[in-house]
Amino acid sequence: MSILDNEETIPQLLARLPQTGRVTWIGLRPAMHAPIQVVEEAQAQPGDGLLGDRYQGQPESKRQVTLIQAEHLDAVASFLGREAVDPTLTRRNIVVEGINLLALKGRRFRVGEVILEMTGLCHPCSQMEENLGPGGYNAMRGHGGITARVIQGGTIRVGDPVAVLPGPAQP
Repeated sequence: MSILDNEETIPQLLARLPQTGRVTWIGLRPAMHAPIQVVEEAQAQPGDGLLGDRYQGQPESKRQVTLIQAEHLDAVASFLGREAVDPTLTRRNIVVEGINLLALKGRRFRVGEVILEMTGLCHPCSQMEENLGPGGYNAMRGHGGITARVIQGGTIRVGDPVAVLPGPAQP
């Protein structure tokens, strides 16, 4: 609370994220245009990403893991006049529900046994137009999820909790 106006500061608000999400889907992209392999669990290694994914072994990559919110898949489906969007079409690694991924900016967070750090936004590419049909690229704008790097390795499983770790947020 601010002494003068009894209101919380923006840094205090950014630091508060009590919600816990849940992994609902996992997919690995073995190559650029190869079909997604839907799996129940994936192994993450620091500096290596997800084993079996095309970004594996790129230690300097900020895109070792990609995450998207289930709630955003619903929004994309609505924009396209569909009942649902198959996560394989978005070519992201992990779908989560119940936590705002954008609130993880500047934070480390736990997904199952794994600790990730958000590295940026995952903007749509032109393949979204091909995968989702006309308007797919624009439907994904602002709803493409985030990119992250692996800080601590382990196993990520469908059903695992997703929670922010204590520590200050970087605005």
